[in-house]
Amino acid sequence: MPAFADALVTDDLTILLGLVTASIFLLSNLYKPQPLVHPILLGRQSDVSRVRNPGESAVYRYYGTGIMGRFPVRPQRDVHTLIDHIKPGVDAPRTLWSTKITNNQIRERVIHFGAGLRRAGLKSSSNVLLLLNDSLEFLITDLALASQGIPSFTLSSPALLAPVLDVHPPTAVIIDASFLPHALEHVLDSAEAAHHVLIVLGEPDAQTTARAARGVRLVRWPDIEEEGRQSGVTELPAPPGSESVFTVSFYRDEEGNMQAAKLTHENLTAGVAAIRALVPPQNPLTALDTVVSAHSLSTAYGRAIAYTALLEGASFGTLEGTKLYKSDINSSPRPLDDLFTTKNLSLPSATMLFIMPSHLNALVNAVLERAKKSFIFPVAWRHKLSGILDGHVTRESLWDRLVLNDARVAILGAVAATLRGVVVSGGPLPADLLTPARIALSIPLVHAFTHPISTAPIFASHPHDLQTFAHALPVAHVGPPVVNIEVKMKGVDDAAIERGEDPVGKLFVRGPPIGRLMDDEDSTTENEGQEPWVATGVVARAQTNGSFAILEEGS
Repeated sequence: MPAFADALVTDDLTILLGLVTASIFLLSNLYKPQPLVHPILLGRQSDVSRVRNPGESAVYRYYGTGIMGRFPVRPQRDVHTLIDHIKPGVDAPRTLWSTKITNNQIRERVIHFGAGLRRAGLKSSSNVLLLLNDSLEFLITDLALASQGIPSFTLSSPALLAPVLDVHPPTAVIIDASFLPHALEHVLDSAEAAHHVLIVLGEPDAQTTARAARGVRLVRWPDIEEEGRQSGVTELPAPPGSESVFTVSFYRDEEGNMQAAKLTHENLTAGVAAIRALVPPQNPLTALDTVVSAHSLSTAYGRAIAYTALLEGASFGTLEGTKLYKSDINSSPRPLDDLFTTKNLSLPSATMLFIMPSHLNALVNAVLERAKKSFIFPVAWRHKLSGILDGHVTRESLWDRLVLNDARVAILGAVAATLRGVVVSGGPLPADLLTPARIALSIPLVHAFTHPISTAPIFASHPHDLQTFAHALPVAHVGPPVVNIEVKMKGVDDAAIERGEDPVGKLFVRGPPIGRLMDDEDSTTENEGQEPWVATGVVARAQTNGSFAILEEGS
């Protein structure tokens, strides 16, 4: 019987093919992209308390904080109030909307405007209704009022103007001139109209000015600043306490009722600390960044985004769609057009976008429609999708250079090269949009859940969480609680939880970024000395890996 070695016949070609096969196998494994974040970290994203009350879920918090960890309440040690976000002595200018300005210039204008408000008769017992669109003047007004200890009122919608004037009449109203004709009738009809000071930003028409002069004291915004400049005041007053209320934010809840969230300086600084944590720590925000936001400064979250950019020395601007107060209050640009409205500003190219789901959907569809014009797009899609399934995404691949980069430049222009992160929130995001978005943009994408009561997102997904699930919910998950918020659900099915099912119930939250509601009967405190739990009005589901999904709003 012949030996096995004699039966094995080889030639040079067989050996060569074997070596090539082995080399391809080794190279495919050695050069296979590694996941951007270890799967173990994505398998346990929340720290869950070991006990729970009947009818309630356990308490969830961000895993990195730990059950015994302390929540961050400020982004830096010396940041206690709003004005502390504007660091003195920083000479490098940054662009805010269309104005290039340094920190010292901002602080000087804040001092002058605050002194002018005092000379106009406002004091700590006063309150001021802000009907300003997002602008540098909004920030200066906000900082001046907070530094003087004068609370401000902000509205999430112009429709709230009449009920706020009736229920909480302000001492003064600071208003955009374009909105004055629409708002003047409400102001004049309010019970306290005779006591109102109306400070107007911009130039109202003569007819509106004449009507206003018959019922209220009308003052121009620049005159207030000039009055303060001539007063000789050069220093800010003693800083207020970090727990003092600097603003009251009015909004409508899921049932359509008007609510008012009282926000302190600490709420705001804690929100900034949480927003900074949304950015990958290896590539934090710096003075070289340009932050563009689709969230109005009249909301708690929109204001926290702005102060995050101010703290880092970054340039900042908002989209046209954030304008609440205009002559035609029903007009708003289409989502894709809205993204390009920053071209009207003198901002450097955007590096971070805080946008709505409608903006992301429009942007992704536009980029992919452009990319599909390439005949090798199906091959590029297949390879990009393979990388995402392996937990890795990059815009430096061969397929980006051949197909996707040109499509991004065609849609985004110069922003395509500078954009390095997107945070999307403000409504439900379809789960089937996530993978196309990661292929189209190929940058860290955070999906967050925000609420008017909080200056920070309540939940936020990991920027490198690329997981896809076969039986996922139709809406994308929103990740675990952010670094300084605790959550739990009430009204859960105890039997279902004992069977190992995911808890589902009405969401309650607490933590440093959470404001206080006026006359809130749903806020509860289990133990004296602890912060109260605040109802959000939404139904949430805690998933096995510690991430959450928002199932229903208005329940």
